[in-house]
Amino acid sequence: MREAGPRQVPGTAAGQTRHADLEALIGAVARGDQAAFEAVCARAGSAVFGVVRTVVRDPSQVEEVCQEVLLDVWRAASRFEPGKGSAMAWVTTIAHRRAVDRVRSEHRSAERQLRAASHQVAYDEVTETVETRLDRERVRRCLRSLTSLQRESVTLAYYGGYTMREIAALLAVPEGTVKTRMRDGLIRLRDCLGAR
Repeated sequence: MREAGPRQVPGTAAGQTRHADLEALIGAVARGDQAAFEAVCARAGSAVFGVVRTVVRDPSQVEEVCQEVLLDVWRAASRFEPGKGSAMAWVTTIAHRRAVDRVRSEHRSAERQLRAASHQVAYDEVTETVETRLDRERVRRCLRSLTSLQRESVTLAYYGGYTMREIAALLAVPEGTVKTRMRDGLIRLRDCLGAR
Protein backbone atom coordinates (compact mmCIF):
# COMPACT_ATOMS: atom_id res chain seq x y z
CA MET A 1 0.00 0.00 0.00
CA ARG A 2 1.28 3.50 -0.84
CA GLU A 3 2.20 5.88 1.94
CA ALA A 4 -0.14 8.81 2.30
CA GLY A 5 1.58 12.08 1.68
CA PRO A 6 1.21 15.36 -0.14
CA ARG A 7 0.04 14.94 -3.71
CA GLN A 8 2.62 16.03 -6.29
CA VAL A 9 1.49 18.26 -9.13
CA PRO A 10 3.18 18.19 -12.55
CA GLY A 11 5.59 21.09 -12.71
CA THR A 12 6.69 20.50 -9.12
CA ALA A 13 9.92 18.74 -8.32
CA ALA A 14 8.29 15.30 -8.62
CA GLY A 15 6.66 16.21 -11.95
CA GLN A 16 9.93 17.52 -13.30
CA THR A 17 11.72 14.40 -12.08
CA ARG A 18 9.24 12.18 -13.94
CA HIS A 19 9.83 14.14 -17.16
CA ALA A 20 13.60 13.99 -16.67
CA ASP A 21 13.35 10.24 -15.98
CA LEU A 22 11.39 9.70 -19.20
CA GLU A 23 13.94 11.75 -21.14
CA ALA A 24 16.76 9.68 -19.65
CA LEU A 25 14.92 6.47 -20.50
CA ILE A 26 14.44 7.56 -24.11
CA GLY A 27 18.16 8.35 -24.26
CA ALA A 28 18.86 4.81 -23.07
CA VAL A 29 16.42 3.42 -25.65
CA ALA A 30 18.38 5.30 -28.32
CA ARG A 31 21.42 3.29 -27.22
CA GLY A 32 19.47 0.01 -27.61
CA ASP A 33 18.55 -0.58 -23.95
CA GLN A 34 15.55 -2.96 -23.99
CA ALA A 35 14.86 -2.58 -20.26
CA ALA A 36 14.65 1.19 -20.74
CA PHE A 37 12.23 0.64 -23.61
CA GLU A 38 10.01 -1.49 -21.37
CA ALA A 39 10.07 1.31 -18.79
CA VAL A 40 9.13 3.87 -21.47
CA CYS A 41 6.21 1.65 -22.51
CA ALA A 42 5.07 1.38 -18.89
CA ARG A 43 5.26 5.14 -18.31
CA ALA A 44 3.88 6.39 -21.62
CA GLY A 45 1.60 3.50 -22.59
CA SER A 46 -1.59 4.90 -21.07
CA ALA A 47 -1.02 8.34 -22.63
CA VAL A 48 -0.39 6.72 -26.02
CA PHE A 49 -3.54 4.63 -25.67
CA GLY A 50 -5.59 7.70 -24.75
CA VAL A 51 -4.37 9.73 -27.72
CA VAL A 52 -4.87 6.88 -30.19
CA ARG A 53 -8.32 6.03 -28.84
CA THR A 54 -9.55 9.61 -29.33
CA VAL A 55 -8.49 9.59 -33.00
CA VAL A 56 -9.01 5.97 -34.08
CA ARG A 57 -12.64 5.14 -33.33
CA ASP A 58 -12.39 1.47 -34.34
CA PRO A 59 -11.55 -0.40 -31.11
CA SER A 60 -10.10 -3.32 -33.06
CA GLN A 61 -7.39 -1.04 -34.45
CA VAL A 62 -6.50 0.98 -31.34
CA GLU A 63 -4.15 -1.63 -29.86
CA GLU A 64 -2.49 -2.25 -33.22
CA VAL A 65 -1.82 1.47 -33.68
CA CYS A 66 -0.49 1.71 -30.10
CA GLN A 67 2.00 -1.06 -30.88
CA GLU A 68 3.07 0.77 -34.03
CA VAL A 69 3.57 3.97 -31.99
CA LEU A 70 5.77 2.21 -29.44
CA LEU A 71 7.76 0.63 -32.26
CA ASP A 72 8.20 4.12 -33.74
CA VAL A 73 9.46 5.33 -30.34
CA TRP A 74 12.01 2.48 -30.32
CA ARG A 75 13.19 3.29 -33.84
CA ALA A 76 13.19 7.09 -33.49
CA ALA A 77 14.54 7.44 -29.93
CA SER A 78 17.88 8.74 -31.22
CA ARG A 79 16.05 11.66 -32.88
CA PHE A 80 14.46 12.91 -29.64
CA GLU A 81 15.80 16.36 -28.72
CA PRO A 82 15.04 17.32 -25.09
CA GLY A 83 15.54 21.02 -25.79
CA LYS A 84 12.58 21.07 -28.18
CA GLY A 85 9.98 19.77 -25.73
CA SER A 86 9.18 17.17 -23.13
CA ALA A 87 9.61 13.47 -23.72
CA MET A 88 5.91 12.83 -23.11
CA ALA A 89 4.94 15.48 -25.68
CA TRP A 90 7.30 13.84 -28.19
CA VAL A 91 5.76 10.40 -27.59
CA THR A 92 2.16 11.67 -27.75
CA THR A 93 2.93 13.60 -30.95
CA ILE A 94 4.13 10.36 -32.54
CA ALA A 95 0.93 8.69 -31.30
CA HIS A 96 -1.30 11.39 -32.76
CA ARG A 97 0.44 11.36 -36.14
CA ARG A 98 0.31 7.58 -36.39
CA ALA A 99 -3.38 7.53 -35.41
CA VAL A 100 -4.29 10.21 -37.97
CA ASP A 101 -2.32 8.31 -40.64
CA ARG A 102 -4.31 5.16 -39.84
CA VAL A 103 -7.68 6.93 -40.06
CA ARG A 104 -6.77 8.54 -43.37
CA SER A 105 -5.44 5.26 -44.75
CA GLU A 106 -8.63 3.41 -43.77
CA HIS A 107 -10.75 6.16 -45.32
CA ARG A 108 -8.83 6.01 -48.62
CA SER A 109 -9.04 2.21 -48.63
CA ALA A 110 -12.80 2.31 -48.10
CA GLU A 111 -13.16 4.83 -50.94
CA ARG A 112 -11.12 2.62 -53.28
CA GLN A 113 -13.21 -0.41 -52.42
CA LEU A 114 -16.40 1.54 -52.97
CA ARG A 115 -15.19 2.77 -56.36
CA ALA A 116 -14.11 -0.73 -57.36
CA ALA A 117 -17.47 -2.19 -56.31
CA SER A 118 -19.45 0.41 -58.24
CA HIS A 119 -17.25 0.43 -61.34
CA GLN A 120 -19.29 0.33 -64.53
CA VAL A 121 -18.19 -0.01 -68.11
CA ALA A 122 -18.16 3.39 -69.82
CA TYR A 123 -20.67 3.44 -72.68
CA ASP A 124 -19.63 6.79 -74.07
CA GLU A 125 -16.40 8.28 -72.79
CA VAL A 126 -16.86 11.58 -74.66
CA THR A 127 -20.26 12.19 -73.06
CA GLU A 128 -18.93 11.32 -69.61
CA THR A 129 -15.93 13.63 -70.06
CA VAL A 130 -18.15 16.55 -71.08
CA GLU A 131 -20.56 15.91 -68.18
CA THR A 132 -17.67 15.73 -65.72
CA ARG A 133 -16.25 19.04 -66.93
CA LEU A 134 -19.67 20.69 -66.69
CA ASP A 135 -20.14 19.31 -63.16
CA ARG A 136 -16.71 20.62 -62.11
CA GLU A 137 -17.53 24.06 -63.46
CA ARG A 138 -20.86 24.09 -61.59
CA VAL A 139 -19.09 23.14 -58.36
CA ARG A 140 -16.45 25.86 -58.89
CA ARG A 141 -19.16 28.44 -59.59
CA CYS A 142 -21.07 27.41 -56.48
CA LEU A 143 -17.91 27.45 -54.34
CA ARG A 144 -17.31 31.03 -55.48
CA SER A 145 -20.79 31.92 -54.19
CA LEU A 146 -19.79 31.01 -50.61
CA THR A 147 -18.32 33.52 -48.19
CA SER A 148 -14.55 33.34 -47.93
CA LEU A 149 -14.81 31.81 -44.43
CA GLN A 150 -17.25 29.12 -45.59
CA ARG A 151 -15.18 28.37 -48.71
CA GLU A 152 -12.01 28.07 -46.61
CA SER A 153 -13.60 25.53 -44.23
CA VAL A 154 -15.26 23.50 -47.01
CA THR A 155 -12.05 23.45 -49.07
CA LEU A 156 -9.92 22.31 -46.13
CA ALA A 157 -12.39 19.54 -45.29
CA TYR A 158 -13.19 18.19 -48.75
CA TYR A 159 -10.06 18.93 -50.71
CA GLY A 160 -7.52 18.95 -47.88
CA GLY A 161 -8.94 15.95 -46.02
CA TYR A 162 -8.82 17.68 -42.62
CA THR A 163 -11.18 16.88 -39.75
CA MET A 164 -13.26 19.57 -38.03
CA ARG A 165 -10.85 19.53 -35.09
CA GLU A 166 -7.82 19.90 -37.37
CA ILE A 167 -9.47 22.77 -39.28
CA ALA A 168 -10.26 24.54 -36.01
CA ALA A 169 -6.60 24.21 -34.98
CA LEU A 170 -5.34 25.41 -38.37
CA LEU A 171 -7.62 28.46 -38.37
CA ALA A 172 -7.28 29.10 -34.62
CA VAL A 173 -11.06 29.20 -34.11
CA PRO A 174 -13.40 27.09 -31.95
CA GLU A 175 -14.53 23.79 -33.42
CA GLY A 176 -18.16 24.93 -33.18
CA THR A 177 -17.37 27.89 -35.42
CA VAL A 178 -15.93 25.57 -38.05
CA LYS A 179 -19.02 23.33 -37.83
CA THR A 180 -21.30 26.34 -38.30
CA ARG A 181 -19.32 27.55 -41.32
CA MET A 182 -19.37 24.07 -42.83
CA ARG A 183 -23.11 23.63 -42.27
CA ASP A 184 -23.96 27.03 -43.74
CA GLY A 185 -21.57 26.51 -46.64
CA LEU A 186 -22.95 23.06 -47.47
CA ILE A 187 -26.52 24.37 -47.37
CA ARG A 188 -25.58 27.12 -49.82
CA LEU A 189 -23.78 24.59 -52.06
CA ARG A 190 -26.80 22.28 -51.99
CA ASP A 191 -29.11 25.13 -52.97
CA CYS A 192 -26.73 26.34 -55.70
CA LEU A 193 -26.27 22.86 -57.18
CA GLY A 194 -29.98 22.07 -56.96
CA ALA A 195 -29.28 18.89 -54.94
CA ARG A 196 -32.02 17.39 -52.80
